[in-house]
Amino acid sequence: MKRILIFLLTLILVQGAFAGGIIIVSPVGTDFTATQRFNPFTLEVKSLKVETYIQAGVVRTQIEQIFYNPSSINLQGFFLFPVPKGSVLREFTMDINGKQTQAELLDANQARAIYEDIVRKTLDPALLEYAECDLFKIRIFPIEALKEKKISITYSQILNYDNGMIEYTFPLNTKKYSAKPIPNFSMLIKIEGRKSIKTIYSPTHELDIKRIDDNHALASLEMKETKADMDLSLLIGESEQYIGASVLTHKLTGDDGFFLMAISPGFAKKEKSTTPKDVTFVLDVSGSMADKSMDQAKKALNFCISNLNANDNFQLIKFSTLAEKLFEKRMPVNAANTKTAQDFVANLKAIGGTNMEDALKLALSEAPTTGRSHVIIFITDGKPTIGETKETELLKKIQAINNSNVRIFTFGIGYDINTKLLDEMTELTSAYRSYITPEEDIELKISAFFEKVNSPVLTNIELTFGTATNAHEIFPNKLPDLFRGSELIITGRYRNPIKDKITVSGLVDGKKESYTFDIEFGDKAGDEFVSILWASNYIGYLLDQIRLKGENRELIETITTLAKKYGIITPYTSYLILEDERISINNNHIPHNRAIFNQTLQYDEIETEIKDSYNDLKKSEGSGGVRSSIEVQNLKNAVKVADVKQGGTRMNYQDKNGESRNVLNGISNKQGRAIYQTENEWVDIYLQDTDSQKPIRIKFADKEYFALINKNPEVSQFLCLGKNVSFKYQNQVYEVYE
Repeated sequence: MKRILIFLLTLILVQGAFAGGIIIVSPVGTDFTATQRFNPFTLEVKSLKVETYIQAGVVRTQIEQIFYNPSSINLQGFFLFPVPKGSVLREFTMDINGKQTQAELLDANQARAIYEDIVRKTLDPALLEYAECDLFKIRIFPIEALKEKKISITYSQILNYDNGMIEYTFPLNTKKYSAKPIPNFSMLIKIEGRKSIKTIYSPTHELDIKRIDDNHALASLEMKETKADMDLSLLIGESEQYIGASVLTHKLTGDDGFFLMAISPGFAKKEKSTTPKDVTFVLDVSGSMADKSMDQAKKALNFCISNLNANDNFQLIKFSTLAEKLFEKRMPVNAANTKTAQDFVANLKAIGGTNMEDALKLALSEAPTTGRSHVIIFITDGKPTIGETKETELLKKIQAINNSNVRIFTFGIGYDINTKLLDEMTELTSAYRSYITPEEDIELKISAFFEKVNSPVLTNIELTFGTATNAHEIFPNKLPDLFRGSELIITGRYRNPIKDKITVSGLVDGKKESYTFDIEFGDKAGDEFVSILWASNYIGYLLDQIRLKGENRELIETITTLAKKYGIITPYTSYLILEDERISINNNHIPHNRAIFNQTLQYDEIETEIKDSYNDLKKSEGSGGVRSSIEVQNLKNAVKVADVKQGGTRMNYQDKNGESRNVLNGISNKQGRAIYQTENEWVDIYLQDTDSQKPIRIKFADKEYFALINKNPEVSQFLCLGKNVSFKYQNQVYEVYE
């Protein structure tokens, strides 16, 4: 049987499918239904350039791609362009080496027949991912031997506004189609809003976002040698209010829904948007801070002082054996006070012990100014050695005198620190903790942080839902302040699909302000990442409770259940999952043939790693304690899918065949739960909760296999994973085997 190369040419999702396409390559004189033998190879992609213009919900995208035929024979290709059901394309043009080419539009049934034929010949089910899509089909001829071929595609589409937000998706999931990384990839997205643009947020990629004015912005991404494994999603929210709020929802039948809310001030000029604040810098100058640490800390403080806003007040406190403040009271930012502060910093010397109690009492002794937020930036490299040294007692004293709930942002330098003390301090005051490891630059870390929090626009935030929504399990559980140029991302769940109102309130210039938004909590499936980010936030919160307050059965059971269902696999959750599965197997609650994690996590190097990582949760100091604090906070505050994969580099192993693998590469989220790759197959986590139901066994690429797809196109979401897949669909278990 002829084998055909399937090569992903471009990858732009239009509301859930590729807006680029797929090339089916064969020698001249054949087509992809031919039967003669043809050994496959992959055309090399030289570059991929994308320019997108989003204007009032209408999107025009131009793709330019150069690929290379390294073979010594001419080839022909069929360019297949999947179009998702329900999307609206206003135009579609294609230019091949300067020549306009017409496309044939096929409906989803015709398209599925083509995909099925390709799967039969290649024995690769990956294309079934698009089994529910319509299709543009274009013939490309010739693809000259040892020559480059340039293809340009231009198309327009309409994106619907939903809860004040539009979503544009560009798939970069080239990993399973491209044998080689793409040498050069660039993408530029120009955004023009009908109203003031508030939210510009990608849950999938680190975009460089430049706001030009209220209605215009640019988002860009450049990558070299990329073999990406995740589609790019960009969310854009608009509002005429000072603060904007946009919501995405995701709900599967029979389950509570999920929501992701983005709150943002949008573009705001510094002098008009910044709430006046009081800042107290507290620096540890004990003996352990000598030399490089002190030099970098001084530079960081000078940066922060120089970048205070004109309407701020500030104070500096140094502490070692005793604590000493610079000014008698917090002083306004002006040239004279800034110069005095810089001279004070220049003369700092590292000597003595570590009296945290004295320093924090001094920092909190002056009451906050009416109408101003007060934040403390606390920098230390050690544990308390003078004054109150017991963690619990020191926290009680801080809580007793901090009756105005002043935010305390902590920076722990090195490994000889009490992470639980610093973490509890930030937890009590709804702030952030940061750690600077010995190989990191103190100046860069503190400066980058200060740039982010220097300009608050809404503080003491409260969120109010209508009672009919029944919103619950909302994270962060304590809402932080909102700063200029940023978004506050909130995730949660809701019981009732309904049109409702959400009110966001807080302090602006010391005065209470409220903003109300009409939101529809939908009853349909949306983006899978909404549930994944919510699960990560919840698990991170629970792991932090274990870190700070100790284990209990309820916490462990909840973490285990959530992590298994949503695929939040980290060294910390893996330890709990593995132990839980072993107990279930021993108690005959899970049959041996349904074991997932005792296959994927059975290797000694992983077992040792995950056990050590989980034990690190209980440590207050050392490199393991610092690392666990950082990673758990990242889970708790996850706003991008990459944030979910904490400790991923510690999940590498060699399988039975000696091949290097990573556990995280064998997880896929489909229809509200995780599907896991074991040694031989992909297994639905729902099968562990299924009684001994007899499965329907279907041979891969057999007549019954394609009959199942045609009857239930949704099952293609599972079948595209591989040739051996076990899953549950509509209360029936299916086993697909080679």
